[in-house]
Amino acid sequence: MGAAIIGGLISAGYSPKNIIVSEPDAHARSKLEATFGVLTTADNSAAVAFSTASTTSGDQGADLVMLAVKPQIMKDVATGVSAAVLQHKPVVVTIAAGIVLSDLDKWLRSSSSDSSSAPSLVRCMPNTPALVSEGAAGLYATAATTAPQKQLAASVLSAVSKALYWVDSEHLLDVVTGVSGSGPAYFFLIVEAMANAGKELGLPYDVAYGLARQTCLGAGRMMVSTGEDPAELRRKVTSPNGTTHAAVVSLEASGVREAVREAVVKATERSEEMGKLFA
Repeated sequence: MGAAIIGGLISAGYSPKNIIVSEPDAHARSKLEATFGVLTTADNSAAVAFSTASTTSGDQGADLVMLAVKPQIMKDVATGVSAAVLQHKPVVVTIAAGIVLSDLDKWLRSSSSDSSSAPSLVRCMPNTPALVSEGAAGLYATAATTAPQKQLAASVLSAVSKALYWVDSEHLLDVVTGVSGSGPAYFFLIVEAMANAGKELGLPYDVAYGLARQTCLGAGRMMVSTGEDPAELRRKVTSPNGTTHAAVVSLEASGVREAVREAVVKATERSEEMGKLFA
């Protein structure tokens, strides 16, 4: 996801020399430099300070720090950059599932006894279509985060996300995780099932998969381009007693609505559990 955001920024015209990536693996650093032309370091605090051997402006500090790390290592990463964050005061954006900002705030203040030095924090839940610049994301910011900082965070994430929504309660980001963060997997499962059904009924798999894939892509684009409610779009394509009507009746009888609802609930609950697990 971090690489996707870098690629999206550069494609949008952002200078790679304004980006420092901290990456512990030397091979990965070399690949990032060759692919994107960005600056790299193995030192997280140096990245926050925007200071490497390749920078000429000194220890100026980054405006935005993206913590694109796994939830289970977030505490170690955040405490490790605490002093640099408190010194340079960037807006810190986390895309780690489940990690709540109260914990991140505590970890980022761990190097200081000054309780007034609240870091500016944004929690974001993007999704994997960001890899093809078609992502959707929910965001939440702490009270210490200024309007310009929120705008900066949104502008970075909009490089790979077509839909960005700010929520006014942090717990709603767990729901965002259930709807859109995990949502691509629901979509892929439906396409997989459609393709397999077509194969069972006699189509070559590549034909069935190609039809299912394009059908779902086209349906998604219809929703976005028309702006119509999905229920209305469904009604328009469902002729009384026709083929689609028979299919929809079967889906409803199979409990598809409750199954999807339960999937969103379970993903939401797991996001909440992860926040407690890695606190």
